Amino acid sequence: MDYTMKQRVAADFDTAVDATLDALEAEGFGVLCDIDVRATLEEKLGEEFRQYRILGACNPPLAHEALTAELELGALLPCNVVVYEDDDGVVVAAVDPHRLVSVADNDALATVAEEVHERFEHVLAAVGERLESPAAD
Repeated sequence: MDYTMKQRVAADFDTAVDATLDALEAEGFGVLCDIDVRATLEEKLGEEFRQYRILGACNPPLAHEALTAELELGALLPCNVVVYEDDDGVVVAAVDPHRLVSVADNDALATVAEEVHERFEHVLAAVGERLESPAAD
């Protein structure tokens, strides 16, 4: 079961992170948290891990609309976008908001999920265009 929307990019890791942050901002998302998984696992466990960042993205008007419709949806927010290295390069992936809000089983969230989905499609396309990548996975 796919629960993310992905874009493979032809760029180094840091460039991909910067392009993702710019694209999120252009679509009205702020990043509330930025977790460097590699550094955290090294610090806490002494373990090596690939480059991996979790960006907690939030669009305040859409978050307000969603929380008004489903107060406990905050347990699923912010919407995470990850940038990571794999054996074939760098991937940018965003949680599929349709999958995310389906947990709540609240039809009032459908329009918010669709809006976030469209904005994440734009984010991934912008990152792909900026970094001259192939189409989204």
